Amino acid sequence: MSAPAAAAATKPKPPADPTAINCVTVLGEHIAKPFRQELVRVTDQLSPKPKLVGILANSGAPSRAYANWTAKACEAVGIDYELREVGIVASGATEGTAEQGEVEEAILLANQDVNVNGIMVYYPIFGPRQDGYLQQAVSPLKDVEGLNFTWLFSLYHNTRFIDPRKLALAAQVLTPEPFVQSESQAVPSTSSAPVVSPPNEDGLVKAILPCTPLAIVKTLEHCQVYNPLRPYGSRAFGRTITVVNRSEVVGRPLAALLSNDGARVFSVDLDGIQEFTRRKVDAESGESGSKASFHPCHVVKKCELSYEECLAASDVVIGGVPSKSYKIPTAHLKEGVIAVNFSESKNFEDDIKEKASLYCPGIGKATIVLLQRNLLRLREYQAALRGPAAQK
Repeated sequence: MSAPAAAAATKPKPPADPTAINCVTVLGEHIAKPFRQELVRVTDQLSPKPKLVGILANSGAPSRAYANWTAKACEAVGIDYELREVGIVASGATEGTAEQGEVEEAILLANQDVNVNGIMVYYPIFGPRQDGYLQQAVSPLKDVEGLNFTWLFSLYHNTRFIDPRKLALAAQVLTPEPFVQSESQAVPSTSSAPVVSPPNEDGLVKAILPCTPLAIVKTLEHCQVYNPLRPYGSRAFGRTITVVNRSEVVGRPLAALLSNDGARVFSVDLDGIQEFTRRKVDAESGESGSKASFHPCHVVKKCELSYEECLAASDVVIGGVPSKSYKIPTAHLKEGVIAVNFSESKNFEDDIKEKASLYCPGIGKATIVLLQRNLLRLREYQAALRGPAAQK
């Protein structure tokens, strides 16, 4: 090596710029791991094992792949998974042969089956309106995805606990009985990610939340967007968040969850931008109510800011547009933004890490473990409603 080359090789590197942003990548596995460990611990103590039924009524490759992935994820944590195919045609066909009545019948049969603790249906099947009806056909007592109206109503009104006997009435398959929990049924939890959810002192149980929006909230908690020093229910106070998606399955429920926790949320979709904020409480009128389980719900209004202004003002930007061509422009993002992608397509530009402080490229693994946690909670509610004899 020549002298100049040797000198260059030994020349000390300039000190790093302390103001430079070094983006940290947050994976769905980081959020999923503690929940998965707790799922394994709990299912090891349960007999029979919790059972999840998947209903597949289309021949699309994504639905089939998701069903296969669900099966593997359930096997990994000790959950019994059964796939029930309805009207599936031969391999290679582009369309299924199922009719709505057949799919609905499969759902109702699973609702009635006492050995089934949870149901998930692989959409899309017939289109938004018909699929929306089928979502409501799934009993709220077995709705691991949290899409039944009972759960969505609780979410939008920020009712965090619910009387389990109301679930029995809505399910139309069980006779409501007093909520009883035997000592053998309760599985103690010492981790920070509890799975089982025993009733509180009023006999109420935790409401089930849609698994994908919940996975995003847990991701934001992991990223410390939520402030643990603030009271529960207001830990997103002071945060401004843009959600690019307002679907009824993910985007709108997510905006509601975040605003219920105190955030200012810009909800972006093809029909414009809406602003979600938490409703202010009128102490004199007692609008907040007397129940500890009820908090003021959010309000929604048309947003006067442009899309670019929303992005520039946001501490967190969440993308969920199912299109490979759609990209959120990095140039309009705030320095140090937290960027979360929940679409199968990457909604952020390739240079996102040059602007973001934290970047989460996907949340799939977090979504599935929270769906599984919903399953175990629903199993507990079902057993308790049937009385001590069913808990043995």
